[in-house]
Amino acid sequence: MDDAASRYRIVIEPQAWAFDCEEPQTVLLAALAAGLVLPHSCRNGTCRACIAQLLEGRIAYRIEWPGLSREEKDEGWILPCVACPRSDLRIAAPATQRPDPG
Repeated sequence: MDDAASRYRIVIEPQAWAFDCEEPQTVLLAALAAGLVLPHSCRNGTCRACIAQLLEGRIAYRIEWPGLSREEKDEGWILPCVACPRSDLRIAAPATQRPDPG
């Protein structure tokens, strides 16, 4: 049995902050675990607080139809709270913060 999970590198722009995300973790949960705070609220794809733009890479959703219109999906908008990477990703999420450790 192979216990190795797929691991992908996620880069948040414009800050160029990077972190790893292992399947089946969502982009949001991996970012939070890495100490980055993306805007979020519901964590189930309905409130849209976490909306970001996928610049590079592929994702799959944990739910059948997240709270995005077809046009938004076509333009590359994603909901990191329910998005799981299927490749390395580059995401535009300018409101992401890294809390001051001090």
